[in-house]
Amino acid sequence: MGIIANQGYCEGLELLLKLKAPSRLAAKDATLFSFDEEAQEQAARLMGWTTLCSNPPMPIHEIVELAEQIRAEGLDTVVLIGQGGSTQASMTITKLHELESSEVAFKTMDSLSPVFVNHILGSSDPARTLYVLSSKSGSTVEPVLLERIVRHYVRAHLGAAEAGKRFVAITDPGSDLERLALEKGYRAILHSPVDVGGRFSALSVFALFPMALVGIDIEAAIEETRKTESLCSQDNTENPALILSCFLYDGYQNGRDKFSVVLPPSGQVFGLWIEQLVAESLGKQGKGILPNVEVDASVLSFPHEDRSAICYAVGHDEGYQESICCINSNIPSLNFTIDNATQVLSHFVIWEFAITFLGIMLNVNPFNQPDVELTKTLVKEILYDDEKAELPAADADTIAIYNFADDSGYVRAMRISRSLLDEEFDASVDQALRRLLGSMEPGDYFSLNAFLPFRGIGRREALERMRNRVASRLGAVSCLEIGPRYLHSTGQLHKGGPNNGVFLLLSAEEENDIAIPREDFTLGELAIAQAQGDFEALASRGRRTLHVHLCDNDSETLSRFADRFCAAVSAIKV
Repeated sequence: MGIIANQGYCEGLELLLKLKAPSRLAAKDATLFSFDEEAQEQAARLMGWTTLCSNPPMPIHEIVELAEQIRAEGLDTVVLIGQGGSTQASMTITKLHELESSEVAFKTMDSLSPVFVNHILGSSDPARTLYVLSSKSGSTVEPVLLERIVRHYVRAHLGAAEAGKRFVAITDPGSDLERLALEKGYRAILHSPVDVGGRFSALSVFALFPMALVGIDIEAAIEETRKTESLCSQDNTENPALILSCFLYDGYQNGRDKFSVVLPPSGQVFGLWIEQLVAESLGKQGKGILPNVEVDASVLSFPHEDRSAICYAVGHDEGYQESICCINSNIPSLNFTIDNATQVLSHFVIWEFAITFLGIMLNVNPFNQPDVELTKTLVKEILYDDEKAELPAADADTIAIYNFADDSGYVRAMRISRSLLDEEFDASVDQALRRLLGSMEPGDYFSLNAFLPFRGIGRREALERMRNRVASRLGAVSCLEIGPRYLHSTGQLHKGGPNNGVFLLLSAEEENDIAIPREDFTLGELAIAQAQGDFEALASRGRRTLHVHLCDNDSETLSRFADRFCAAVSAIKV
């Protein structure tokens, strides 16, 4: 992990060592955040993550015993239902574990796509499946509503008495989810530590219980990771978290406010965890660092001045080792290796400490997510027609709405932020795409935020084609984000970070929609409302934003739109 100690690196290191930041963070000293009253108050309540290995709040053997009981009864599949920090770590480590063992299948239901939900429900036997509801607050809308759909499905197969035994809840004491679990007779309720925020919960029961269910020895994993936790608390230059944080700080100080996490396809899921931790912790007050998950290192073959690279060799992929040789020598880079699934726990710890150190250096509160709430509020207004909150809500001054079926026959509606309009705009999709892409300047990034299913031949390929075309033609960092997951991740940076993002939101009608028990809207309509709400939130912040709503999410429709999008990219002068 050798690096060149540039001025910004040295300044950051000197500051953190002078503050004794590592040891004070491990000691839960909230005065490290005295630069902001709210940050210090939240730090005092939410620093339990710094000692989750050395001082687990829940006895590890209790987690193991429950998991072993359930496995002994004949467990084929685990379905994790949740969103954001409550699911990302467990999704990461179980996915990596699948490369080594597939004894128990593990699926994460964090999408509202009826295509995706129907696939998960129909691909396992409810009698041999455990459904794990993970929500720290117990009130996050996606798992709350998905739980109703899943429980309705399981009850129809097993009956009300048996259905509850197939569910386990992980949540804070006294939450709405705990009350629901008690009412519906869940198999067990596991309490998450109240002094640990969601995205810092990678070493808590949120990840440890799913790990134990798929057969990972969590006692040995925690014992090994305890060494890394100790290293990250030491006030010396060998501290791996200090090295990582000062590397990113040096880049930020020199205009590299983005970094590519370069991984082989098998390790891409770990990049999603990094993405949430970095973007949601630092992307606020007009500041932030954009993480971009990348499996094609060739996009870094040019000397891009706005980004650095962090390369993770996961497993033994010879093609990956060859591909990172393409990275231009002018792009600063760090290299790491993960040889097995449990090693990722040590990297969780390193990143959690490192990003908190960055918050201190940037004077940013790493423990809140104020701009995530804006989209949530706007979505509730759309769905429930609640009284408008006193927010900078989108209105005629920030957006223009066009509901129409254009000549293509597959575009149902379009919304465009007024920051992209002038008197010559002709209200066509093609011109809107050219306006959006033509607004990009050096240092900007592009984000395709898709409230669409990834499953099915041709769907993901069409979305990746759009993302890759922007990267190759315009030379910009280009991201593909899937809703609603990104709303709890990079969505904070999109709205709270610097105004250098250009956003295309895609949504579509659902042919085989799913009714939500006790609601007047369907699962597909919820996804559309989230796309609309996030568009309005972005537009209200003056972001350059276009929302295109398609007639369906069929792969042919997406491919035709991708053709149109790529043509618009080609029309941009570079």
